[in-house]
Amino acid sequence: MATHNDTGSKGEKLAQEYLIANGYTILETNYRYKKAEIDIIASKDETLAIIEVKTRTSTHFGEPESFVNNKKIKLILEATNVYINEKNIDYNVSLDIISVILGKETEINHIENAYYFF
Repeated sequence: MATHNDTGSKGEKLAQEYLIANGYTILETNYRYKKAEIDIIASKDETLAIIEVKTRTSTHFGEPESFVNNKKIKLILEATNVYINEKNIDYNVSLDIISVILGKETEINHIENAYYFF
């Protein structure tokens, strides 16, 4: 497996641990619909959290969350709508990003409602 895949997998594992420690219940990981993938779907207090995890080893090229582009957001929104309809969910939805930096010290930044349905 390529190094960037290892980095991404490690970041997703750390994000899941972070969410559980902060009272979230993990419902799905790596949920796929057509070309879209939602890294983590979790719930907390009747809110469905749709979470994109971005992991980097440094911020040399920018903060990890800055790599979530409009095309990715559109795919996530499409997959979110399908998931909500499939599961007949009637929760508030929070579209989040968890930014993980694997440097000398691991940094995790949970950005709730990072973007909105449009």
